[in-house]
Amino acid sequence: MRFLGVGQANDLGAMYHGLAQRGHEVKVFIAEEASRDVYGGMLELSADWRAELGWLRDAGEQGVALFESADQGQEQDALRRQGFQVIGGCALGDRLEADREYGQQALRAIGLHTARSHRFSDYPAAMEFLARSPGRYVLKFNGANSPRTRNYIGEMDDSADMLAQLAMYRDHPLDSAAPDFVLMEHLQGVEVGVGGYFNGESFLQPACIDFEHKRFFAGELGELTGEMGTLVSYRGSRRLFDAVLAPLTDMLRGGGYCGYINVNLIVNDQGLWPLEFTSRFGYPGFAICEMLHLEPWEQIFMRMLRRDSLHLATRAGFSCGVVLTVPPFPYRHGYEELSKGEPICLRPDTTPDDRDAIFFAEVAQLRGQLVTSGTTGYVGVATGFGASVAAACEAAYRRARLVVVPNLRYRTDIGERVRLHDLERLRLLNWLV
Repeated sequence: MRFLGVGQANDLGAMYHGLAQRGHEVKVFIAEEASRDVYGGMLELSADWRAELGWLRDAGEQGVALFESADQGQEQDALRRQGFQVIGGCALGDRLEADREYGQQALRAIGLHTARSHRFSDYPAAMEFLARSPGRYVLKFNGANSPRTRNYIGEMDDSADMLAQLAMYRDHPLDSAAPDFVLMEHLQGVEVGVGGYFNGESFLQPACIDFEHKRFFAGELGELTGEMGTLVSYRGSRRLFDAVLAPLTDMLRGGGYCGYINVNLIVNDQGLWPLEFTSRFGYPGFAICEMLHLEPWEQIFMRMLRRDSLHLATRAGFSCGVVLTVPPFPYRHGYEELSKGEPICLRPDTTPDDRDAIFFAEVAQLRGQLVTSGTTGYVGVATGFGASVAAACEAAYRRARLVVVPNLRYRTDIGERVRLHDLERLRLLNWLV
């Protein structure tokens, strides 16, 4: 088969590398110039993905375009109209993720209740709102590529910390563009995601549930990085799927969506409270899910494109992923001086199974040595499978300890709150069935 990867930073590098190792032809376009060394020496890179469309078309039904991000939906829609096989998302999916209020409206339309949310395009207006209506809020910026580190979860009931944060952003803007963000009512409960692969008409079964750990440090301290580790299972998702994803089928079918889509939720005594869409592959979610798949990605993709079956072959149990980073992650400034080009080694007792369960991200091959590359120091994710949460996490951490990089950092508590609290709470609320 032939695969053409299109993205900003080669986020699916590990997937592409696996496809190439299994004998498929793979070309990858990386839009961001600073990331064009990611998987350097390991993958065939293209300077212009549109120039590769003839190469892809020549493969007929064996040619697939994979889009990584939720900002090229219109291009994907256009390619599908031209007869290309595309997996990623669509223009509708882009809007569901990037425009938070639009996404919330779509979820209200299927009968879910949502937290009160207020959209702003300048900081003083948001500060005036908080002065009138103090409380705990979550600050989230719109846009699929907005930096997650600028989001903020308010801690104080009188909004004093949020007011101070908004004042800092007002006085230290990133650029001259008007900000675009929401203040969403803070909710208490279990945070869980439900996601699935949509083939343009229906969802493959089963869906998966995931528990993300977004803070940089153990104990839920530090920056909101996007994701420092996740626990995933393909079991127990039926009721969440029926309540959240299944009712979206008509809308996704009408938009021509084909790819993975996820809705993140807060679950409490009052029910389900959807927070946001992820209308693309999850990072590192795709790698963590792979540990539970009983068939390779190419078979899953062809089943989606041919629409000949809705069965997704998965194994019971859990997969845990621990994100491995070096300074200055989650930021970019200083990476060249601090960590770029550092050697990555694996301990001598690393087995082939261990190596297959470590999915590298911002890396390159240089004179036979694996080194850090890219822009932030996101080295990769160590994964582990187990029949229980504890077993999956133990396997993932054993593999994380096999990776040796100067100044390597990772959280040491991925999965703990899931094992000690979240799963039991969801069972008591009758959402895990």
